[in-house]
Amino acid sequence: MNQPPLPSHTRYWARAEDRQHVVNTLFDRAAEHYDRACDIMSFGTGRGYRRAALERAGLRAGMDVLDVGTGTGLVAREALGLAGASARVVGVDPSHRMMIAGRGRPGIGFVQGVGEQLPFPAGRFDFLAMGYALRHVADLDQTFSEYRRVLRPGGRLLLLEITRPDSWLGMIVARIYFGRLVPSVARLTTRSAAAAELMRFYWDTIAECVAPEIVLASLHRVGFLAKRTVISEIFSEYTATSP
Repeated sequence: MNQPPLPSHTRYWARAEDRQHVVNTLFDRAAEHYDRACDIMSFGTGRGYRRAALERAGLRAGMDVLDVGTGTGLVAREALGLAGASARVVGVDPSHRMMIAGRGRPGIGFVQGVGEQLPFPAGRFDFLAMGYALRHVADLDQTFSEYRRVLRPGGRLLLLEITRPDSWLGMIVARIYFGRLVPSVARLTTRSAAAAELMRFYWDTIAECVAPEIVLASLHRVGFLAKRTVISEIFSEYTATSP
């Protein structure tokens, strides 16, 4: 079953086959400002939240970790702090410039690639994380099948996402904050039109992404034992175990 997380036609691309090129271009252009934009969006709380979510999902010392859609390595850095120097932490991302912006942090290996076709052997990792990048894959079922393939039996999966609030009031607040305020502040503080455009894209893909029930159904179809935890109405933590 083919299950894309986003529509095949959006304001950013007219054909599904153009999606990856558009996404890569947006992130490449804003790469040097990405960390700053994320700090603005989260009021500086992002690092602590990512670390706590990894701990809740079962990341422990000594685990080999793969961070898919790693970007500049924001999730990978927290994973390295928890897994320790004896573990291997690898980040994979399609954007070359994002990974260049994140290099210089010892202990993390960066590999160019996409979640649908991971360049790793079967059973390589104990833990796989994906932070706010699920919206950018081509097909959920294919991606999750790859995740299960590279995880060892009993391996843990954590998907972090921002999802549309259920309440109408929450949706209005989220649209104003993520869709208008964050891009404007990002433009002012970074002086980068590309950073502002990426933040607008961030919200547009959140608003258009498939419902959480569809994500969970896809995880179950490929054999994961999965659940979703919601924090503050918009933060979704999908956790799963490879049987």
